Amino acid sequence: MTTPDDPSEPFGADQADIAAACLIDVRRPPAFGKSAHMLPTAVWRDPAHVEDWAQVLDPAKDYVVYCVYGHEVSRSAALRLRALGLKARFLRGGIDAWQAAGLPLVDKGEAA
Repeated sequence: MTTPDDPSEPFGADQADIAAACLIDVRRPPAFGKSAHMLPTAVWRDPAHVEDWAQVLDPAKDYVVYCVYGHEVSRSAALRLRALGLKARFLRGGIDAWQAAGLPLVDKGEAA
């Protein structure tokens, strides 16, 4: 569990703050595999290989990564992307909070 004094907290994004960002689902493979849904326009990337897939990201774009709850996985991915010079944030509350707020999801086969 994270706390407000977590050093990653300034890089959090709320649901209303992500409209212009490129969304990256960084749920670990088992969690991603069990779910039928993603955020609209999101792409999935393995969080264990951030440094590999980050090489093809456009440094001019804004990125928001999300995991299940917005804790360790997405916060770590956002910090790693930032260390590589990318404008990255994590989605507070993850896909769980997104779904609880009744915001739209798409079937994984329909995602970007």
